Amino acid sequence: AKLFTTLLLIISLAIPELHAQADALLGTWMPSNGRSKVKVEKKANGKYYGKIIWLVEPKNADGTDRTDKENATTPLKTRKLMGSEILTGFVYDADDKEWADGEIYDPKNGKTYSCVITLTNANSINVRGYVGISWIGRTDAWTKVKE
Repeated sequence: AKLFTTLLLIISLAIPELHAQADALLGTWMPSNGRSKVKVEKKANGKYYGKIIWLVEPKNADGTDRTDKENATTPLKTRKLMGSEILTGFVYDADDKEWADGEIYDPKNGKTYSCVITLTNANSINVRGYVGISWIGRTDAWTKVKE
């Protein structure tokens, strides 16, 4: 019984730490090009999602809102980029210390890629988009910023 109690104590102490690691992704991040800010939140399903909350150029030359004109899905071509969800469905993998099983949408080309995110330090993540297998892809360093 003492061993069981000790194991329960160890597990109960580890759970908050696991949540702290997983929730390190929460907050607002800026891709390396500095042209947008993406706010990452955890939804009720326990997965992580990110949406564009700031753009260096939110408007077109004619003053209209920038839209998702490269999107392959016709109805989405007219949606505003501001507020668009570009990170979807990420789950924290404690063994690999990464957020995986998610996708990233690239408004520049209208394509969606498999994606994995790793924390490099408290204020920096590597976001790797890929097709098929993760070693065939591109990694971008994002920096945590104030909203």
